[in-house]
Amino acid sequence: MKTLGYYNGKYGEIEDMSIPMSDRVCFFGDGVYDATYSHNYNIYAIDDHMDRFFNSAGLLGINLPHTKAELKEILRDMVKKMDSGDQFVYWQATRGTQIRNHSYDPKIMANIWILLKPGKIKDVNQKLKVITMEDTRFLHCNIKTLNLLPSVVASQKAESMGCAEAIFHRGDRVTECAHSNVSILKDGKFITAPTDHLILPGITRMHMIKMCKKLCIPVDETPFTLKELFEADEVIVSSAGQLCLGVSEIDFKPVGGKAPELLKKIQDALLQEFYEETEGKKI
Repeated sequence: MKTLGYYNGKYGEIEDMSIPMSDRVCFFGDGVYDATYSHNYNIYAIDDHMDRFFNSAGLLGINLPHTKAELKEILRDMVKKMDSGDQFVYWQATRGTQIRNHSYDPKIMANIWILLKPGKIKDVNQKLKVITMEDTRFLHCNIKTLNLLPSVVASQKAESMGCAEAIFHRGDRVTECAHSNVSILKDGKFITAPTDHLILPGITRMHMIKMCKKLCIPVDETPFTLKELFEADEVIVSSAGQLCLGVSEIDFKPVGGKAPELLKKIQDALLQEFYEETEGKKI
């Protein structure tokens, strides 16, 4: 074979392989991987790579269906099926197959992928040209990317503690939730974080701002702190699926409940808009 794909025991040329849409990697990037090269059909440093792979999976609580020895044997067997002994050897474990939801069944079993393609290590005598860049790999919360693994971990932790959401903060600044925006009401004012690179510009958040202005409720798009979060008159979590919900407890401490009429006014306005735009319309 020129290339080789493997998925849970089934294998074939890469272009002939298919993956279930409900594999969690498709929606969340929920998985771990490792990679190395082979020469003369021998996989380089396989024990070290396998140790790192199992450590990565363990840190994320991914249930692997094979032992290290079993997975190494599968890789060695797959490598032998290729036409060339010089190969790029890649394998990954995704958390498993489940209908899309941020949280997951902790007992779900991982899916194992393998990808093999012809490849040789690079000439170590060559010289490279490189550039420098500021490291912003985890500073793009404003993009609705498929790489949702941090949100998955936070959502699962919240659910395991009997909670519905996890509110993120950077230092003392509150940013957003695992899969929602968070805003507060204080002294009759609607306060929500600005749409910089630290939060996703939520559509429901945008509509809340519009409704507040329509209702003559002052809007303040500025960062707020953890202290301000806990001292707010109301804490609001908003997203497309739930519009806006009040929060009664954070870290098992009671919060909000001081401006229920104002919160309800915003909720009613959003509900009215939702039904006006959707009732009687065909998809």
